[in-house]
Amino acid sequence: MPDGQHLNPAAKGWSRRPLHNANLRGRWGRTKRWDYWAVLAGDLVVSVTYADVDYLALADIWWVDLATGEAGGNPMPVPLARGVFLPARPGTWPLRYHRPGHRVDIVDEPADDHRPAATVIRAEWVENGEPARLEVRVDQPAGHESLNVVIPWSSTTFQYTSKHQARPAHGTFSVGDRTWDIGSPDAAEAWGVLDVGRGRWPYRTRWNWGGGAGRAVDGETVVGIQIGAKWTEGTGYTENGVIVDGRLHKIGQELTWDYSWEDPMAPWRVSLPDGSIDITLTPRYDKHSAIDAVVAATEVHQVFGTWTGHVTTDDARRVEVEGIDGFAEESRSRW
Repeated sequence: MPDGQHLNPAAKGWSRRPLHNANLRGRWGRTKRWDYWAVLAGDLVVSVTYADVDYLALADIWWVDLATGEAGGNPMPVPLARGVFLPARPGTWPLRYHRPGHRVDIVDEPADDHRPAATVIRAEWVENGEPARLEVRVDQPAGHESLNVVIPWSSTTFQYTSKHQARPAHGTFSVGDRTWDIGSPDAAEAWGVLDVGRGRWPYRTRWNWGGGAGRAVDGETVVGIQIGAKWTEGTGYTENGVIVDGRLHKIGQELTWDYSWEDPMAPWRVSLPDGSIDITLTPRYDKHSAIDAVVAATEVHQVFGTWTGHVTTDDARRVEVEGIDGFAEESRSRW
């Protein structure tokens, strides 16, 4: 609504491309804005979090080599979100955070005669005394769809999310004298993941989120997985779908998640009773984080590994996947 305090009823629903303008004026302390990027590149995962939750902002870089278990990055909390800005309409303004020894730039570029539209992510930081750098281009091929939905808990608590999966990525990542190629002809295919969030959340929240991308068993079809649970229950809306060769196939039902919070490295199975989707993530690494600041607290298990199983398109085509890159998580927060 124009006052920025209440959800416009016309905003409810989902779309295949971003349409919403997130007017979130007022109510300081309850507003959450973020763009989370991840690049899934075989044994390498790199993520960049650019977020503003009113009393704190983040401009974080994190990475893991799944083959060795080595992980690193540079967390950058920003008290009171000074110098961090996210636009009401995502993708319309460069996201930048520059400080000595830490630099993040996330910039959308239009298509030209030679390349599709893309988001270019550049980051530089110092890690254990060594310079580190990420430069990656995540393409937005013409017609490639995303899952965009408003989740309404009430007229004053709601979340707009724009989830992008299976976007081709290519570039380089380096720490010291070590360099990883991302999406080059001599490396594994790489895929960009984007989670856009704009909303006003309840104080206590719990959610599942999962995703992934890769070639189907046929070796040609590109499959993107976008799934969630818990936080959408009872709202009448979901963030569930699969993207097959760039086309979103929306799943309106809540999915069944079968996994163990106490044993997150055990398999994570996600399915529907009718069997139209049945996929299992075999974890290779658990990114476990826990913060307790009395008033605010969060604990997350985010596991990275590979998905195997099948998904089904709107025209009842069954698509088999085996060992495609992906992740799944549960988050429990008071914030």
